[in-house]
Amino acid sequence: MEEKLSLEQDDYIGEWHVLFTDFPMWLKGKRSNPRFIYQAGTRNGKEGLIDTVRYEQAGRTREIKGFDFVLDAQYTRFCWRGNGLMSLLRSNWRLIHISRDRNWAIIRFRKTLFTPEGVDVICRNREPGEAVLAEMKQAIKNCLGMRKLSFLG
Repeated sequence: MEEKLSLEQDDYIGEWHVLFTDFPMWLKGKRSNPRFIYQAGTRNGKEGLIDTVRYEQAGRTREIKGFDFVLDAQYTRFCWRGNGLMSLLRSNWRLIHISRDRNWAIIRFRKTLFTPEGVDVICRNREPGEAVLAEMKQAIKNCLGMRKLSFLG
């Protein structure tokens, strides 16, 4: 079920924890505590989000940095481009659901040469509580049907 969404840049700013996913990078067990940090920014004169992915691996915090170019007026579709050596990589993603309070969301990203298509459920709170987790599970069912996501908590 496709929702009509319209957001602003400020709705993304801050840290988001990945709580549910089907993305292999987070499911293989080598990397833990994935989170996205979004900041307002511009690149090549275009407005978007400075995007930092942080996770733990072998006792150290690792980062993947990039920039999300906005692809629509509703601020729901983006093209991620990496920084430095990763600048040749790109990934399109979109917001498919966001909670009324703007504290958790479901994002879907397209397949690339290096990654499969996938879904993450992200939340501003790493431990949101049972009621919010139940809302997330219902939204996953409503938005994705029978698609299976794993809980990272």
